[in-house]
Amino acid sequence: MKKDTGILSTVAEMDILHQSEAIFLFATEGILIADQEGNIVRVNPSGAAMFGYEPEELQNLKIEDLIPNRFRQVHTEHRKGFNTHPHARSMGGGMDLYALRKDSSEFPVEISLSPYRNSKGSYTIAFVIDITVRKKAENRLVSYKNELEVEVEERTLVLKEAIQKLEKTKDELDRALKREQELNLMKSRFITIASHEFRTPLATVLSSLSLVEKYADLDEDEKRDKHINRIKSSVRNLTEILNDFLSLNKLEEGKVVVSSEAFEIDDFFDEICQQMQGITKKGQKIAYTCKTSDNSCVVRLDPKLVKNIIINLISNAIKFSPENASIRVSGTLTDTQLEIRIKDEGIGIPKAEQKHMFERFYRMSNAGEIQGTGLGLSIVNQYVLLLKGKIEFISEENQGTEFIITLPRHL
Repeated sequence: MKKDTGILSTVAEMDILHQSEAIFLFATEGILIADQEGNIVRVNPSGAAMFGYEPEELQNLKIEDLIPNRFRQVHTEHRKGFNTHPHARSMGGGMDLYALRKDSSEFPVEISLSPYRNSKGSYTIAFVIDITVRKKAENRLVSYKNELEVEVEERTLVLKEAIQKLEKTKDELDRALKREQELNLMKSRFITIASHEFRTPLATVLSSLSLVEKYADLDEDEKRDKHINRIKSSVRNLTEILNDFLSLNKLEEGKVVVSSEAFEIDDFFDEICQQMQGITKKGQKIAYTCKTSDNSCVVRLDPKLVKNIIINLISNAIKFSPENASIRVSGTLTDTQLEIRIKDEGIGIPKAEQKHMFERFYRMSNAGEIQGTGLGLSIVNQYVLLLKGKIEFISEENQGTEFIITLPRHL
């Protein structure tokens, strides 16, 4: 009975050995066994085929012969470290591992290490899996991810550009709407101002004409001349109003073209001041001075625009100043600039309203019954900008106003 038990035990051991050998021979993973010096002592058929060798060829090689040259020195150090503290583990955690075939081609692998001992010494079993197919799939996935990111970025850029275009369109529509609202407001103001400003002069003309006819029959020249002057003044006011509206229309339509030419500023200003003296109130005087840093008073500007600026500002000075007031006009020339100052002794501009000075149709609260459209200073400001200059003012209520215009001497 004991003999039978021994035989059965031997048979069981043989079966286990046969099973282990079958696993080694028929496993789809590569299995390599190496000693502590890295010499390959055995390899299974799958491992030999994986590396492109015959099994007996591999038994004459070291494990480093199956590793690309750039990793061999590091691997040798790792192998020595593993032999110092051998334990079952995966190799190269978090790293990309590569093996080398007989034909010198490389392929990605996963490797698990298991140490064991027998009567002949210490050995390490390396289980090797070729992960080429998986790596290709991973690379395709990374490539697809990158392509997807690029496509998302491109789509995002297109969307961003579309949003920017929409915002730009919205801004343009908002500006157009605002502009339309401003135009409607301007039209309303125009109708209101025109109806008021035209009605008063026309009524004056009609009543004065009737009185002129009456006094002509009575041979009263003095009274007749007085009403004739009233007619002239009313016609002049109507002309100023029409000129303001025409100038505004030209500016709005971009029809004002700057055309520079050389002219003597001294004679130019003197002529304007003499012309404006003819429409002053009783006792008002226009005084003009000119200073220059050289012997020349020649400038190169647009004389029509400069004349319109000066006439408009002197007209305002006459209109808003009392009788017997002085209106001082001065021009100062440097090598590069022309500075024009026009100072009156009029009603001045309230501090709180000075920020509205150049707004269209704006009339100061202290203007009272003094006629005007509220367009003159807005037009002057735009003319100055067309001449690449700037306009400033100093004003105090009931103390008068001084305008300072700075223009380039040569445009």
